[in-house]
Amino acid sequence: MNTPFDALPQGSNRIVYVRPVQVADLPEEVRAQIEGTDVIYSVHAPDGQRLALVADRSMAFHLARAHDFAPVNVH
Repeated sequence: MNTPFDALPQGSNRIVYVRPVQVADLPEEVRAQIEGTDVIYSVHAPDGQRLALVADRSMAFHLARAHDFAPVNVH
């Protein structure tokens, strides 16, 4: 089946990847800004460039969709 799905932006450049990140693995200057959690979520472009760090998975997906990207979960 090769039917386009109109709810997603077309083209691979409109996909972003969402993955959990251990706060302990982040640089010290970033860790200093994060309190009260061990895991946050990052949003990445297809080329691996980190676009954003957010507090939770739901926020990462909302942020991506608000900017017309199709978020994909990465484990």
